[in-house]
Amino acid sequence: MIRVERSIVNMVESQVIATISKPESVQKAIASEANMAFLLTGDLLSVSEYVTKLKEAGMRVFIHMEFIDGLSNHRSSVEYIAKEWKPDGIITTKSQLIKTAKEAGLLTIQRIFLLDQTALNKGIEMIQSCRPDAIEVLPGLMPRVIYEITEKTHLPVIAGGLIRDKQEILDALKAGALATSISDPSLWNVGI
Repeated sequence: MIRVERSIVNMVESQVIATISKPESVQKAIASEANMAFLLTGDLLSVSEYVTKLKEAGMRVFIHMEFIDGLSNHRSSVEYIAKEWKPDGIITTKSQLIKTAKEAGLLTIQRIFLLDQTALNKGIEMIQSCRPDAIEVLPGLMPRVIYEITEKTHLPVIAGGLIRDKQEILDALKAGALATSISDPSLWNVGI
């Protein structure tokens, strides 16, 4: 598939991304100020419906590969997602899926967990190797590390995990994050 030139940076209107971790949060995301959703719930039978509802509401949708019941981390799963569910992109911790997703015309977000300096160094190496469209770093409460990753990779960074209030969102954005991914629906309407 030929990739249409799109940019995650241009898609972000609200710097709070609705991270949907329960089916009942799909409607809350649609009713929120967020224009982008990270889908971390569902199975092979329900995800198509969730993606359709979110897209009909004008939202950009990214499916997290490791959180959808029944999906495997194989090329055919990514190709199926692109052809049948038609989200804007995927989120994955598996760097080998980034290339396949790009070939299938999907945008890609590499999710990395930063536990220590070794994880940070490995994460940067992996990102430079697979070149996702953006990076989601967890936990998102690390302004210094967000700045360092932005400087070293020159890719958009999305901060996620453990963010509990508006000030923590603002701190992540001030450090250089493009947006924050948040699973708490009460923070999807903070006006950022």
